[in-house]
Amino acid sequence: MCGIFGTINYEYPIEKSMIFNGLLHRGPDEQGHYSLYNVNLYHTRLAIQDLSVSGQQPMQYKGLVIVFNGEIYNHMELREKYGLKASSNSDTLTILMMFELMGMDMLEEFDGMFAFALYDSLNFRMYLARDRAGKKPLYVYNKAKTFVFSSELNVLYKKCRPEIDYSSLADYLYVGHHYRKATPYLLVNELENGHYLRIDTLTGLCDDVCWFKIEDFYKTERYPDYDDSVAQLDGILKTAVKSRIDSSDLDVGSFLSGGIDSGLVTAMAAEQSSKLKTFTVKVPGSFDESALAEKVARKYGTDHTVVEIDFSDLTNDIEKIISNHGEPNSDNSAIPSYYVARAAKKHITVVLNGDGADELFGGYRRYVPFKHVDFFNPNQLTRITSKILTNILPVANQKQSNYNYLYRLLKFGGYSDLIKIYCSASSDLFVGFEDAFIERPKMKIISNDLARINDYSISPLKKLLLMDFDSMLFSRLLTKMDIATMAHSLEGRSPFLAKEVLEFAPGLPDNFKIKKLQTKDILRTLGKKYLPSELIEQPKRGFEIPLKKWVDNELKEIINTYLMAPDNLYSKIIKKDFIMDLMARKIKISDERRAKILFCVFSLEVWHKSL
Repeated sequence: MCGIFGTINYEYPIEKSMIFNGLLHRGPDEQGHYSLYNVNLYHTRLAIQDLSVSGQQPMQYKGLVIVFNGEIYNHMELREKYGLKASSNSDTLTILMMFELMGMDMLEEFDGMFAFALYDSLNFRMYLARDRAGKKPLYVYNKAKTFVFSSELNVLYKKCRPEIDYSSLADYLYVGHHYRKATPYLLVNELENGHYLRIDTLTGLCDDVCWFKIEDFYKTERYPDYDDSVAQLDGILKTAVKSRIDSSDLDVGSFLSGGIDSGLVTAMAAEQSSKLKTFTVKVPGSFDESALAEKVARKYGTDHTVVEIDFSDLTNDIEKIISNHGEPNSDNSAIPSYYVARAAKKHITVVLNGDGADELFGGYRRYVPFKHVDFFNPNQLTRITSKILTNILPVANQKQSNYNYLYRLLKFGGYSDLIKIYCSASSDLFVGFEDAFIERPKMKIISNDLARINDYSISPLKKLLLMDFDSMLFSRLLTKMDIATMAHSLEGRSPFLAKEVLEFAPGLPDNFKIKKLQTKDILRTLGKKYLPSELIEQPKRGFEIPLKKWVDNELKEIINTYLMAPDNLYSKIIKKDFIMDLMARKIKISDERRAKILFCVFSLEVWHKSL
């Protein structure tokens, strides 16, 4: 895994040390630079595949130059398929040879995670590209003919000093993350997953090309046999796990929770690795999945480590954890992700995870009602009944309780606006408190996407899964895991985001995913072949971090310091009185939701102070 940075038509001097130091955690092994005409490319390398000098970057080949962050897992198969010969086994070189053969059509052949900048110096074209899911980040500053791009926003900001986009920050607070290409800055966009930019380096003209849309696979009707689908998924996932192990010259480990997703990945990985290293998080005060994870570890004889996180250094680390993202981050699970990645790095450099399984196979409890009711188009009786009940019922304070589940279901059932329905069903932050905003959220892009998807002739469940893949997974969860792992020079690989899985899962019938009240049914069925029976029926929990406790205790002082500061940023976007009343518990709201909002605003302030 690596860090990349580059400029086109950038007139100001660049200190290599600033770029290299800023991205050193992404690539501590080697640093390289290329310059020609008006183009500069920088690369920091974390050597995992082809550890020899032949894997160094920027890499040149017949007038082509590339800086590449990621892995192409099937690149040797592609060499064989297309008769490509080379002495080096570098997947970076495979990209260059494939481009020479077929141009950017090569992307459709790749199974991998990638963000790269490929410069065709003979035709004065720069290509910036990202993989299907958006595993590897890439941010682009563009002003007139000038382009600056980077793996991380922090380095980009230090070089370009873009102005803050207050409208984008208002959207962040409402949605809980920056949606799709949005960033907290003017003139800076995130390159979207499944897209590439084609830039004429002489004129500065740029085309944004969408080369992969998962919605195309959701719109394809299929009626497969259930048992055949289970067998097909078994083969696809095994291949994905194997390729993610084989394409590393270093040992590969696995994050192992007590859940089905990581359990399946670990079981299949153990069949490929003689002594797989596995890691489980144990958090005091939350549901302890380490006993379930240990059953899997014993079954497959893995070298198992339980990472006990006591958060004793949380008050000292919290500002660093948040500021690593380069933008506000409301996802508090970034905290345990940071600590478990730090612990895993002591043992390995490459780790497998179960990212993407929930969004593709229906792993969250909130997917269940969408299987049975069209909440995107509720009738008037549903809306009125839901509103009446949520107004008279007491608020729900227990996050994992059945009452909380029912309460949230009634709440988003009472909305007719698509934005409110989606945000209430997902992040659940400021929905219902729109009057608290001074800078009103516009959310034009997400509103348009929701309206477009709602017009598709697909089920309500497919609509929600599609939105979550393009929104929550791309904009929040994958970003969180990338930052957490790369902060410690650790590479995370996600078999559930393999090319074949992304083309297979969307077309499955809804009842293969949600069966009555049971989530991800097909994965549970497959899990019976590999996992202890106690693990199969476990509900989705994720990291159950004690956010309410932190906000009222460990983090109370630092949150108060930031939110009550006279020069705070949020008061330009949200009424300060609203936040003060929230802190003083004068607003009718659940303790969990109160904590989430305060942490979301706190994250905004930490990011701003770090600039």
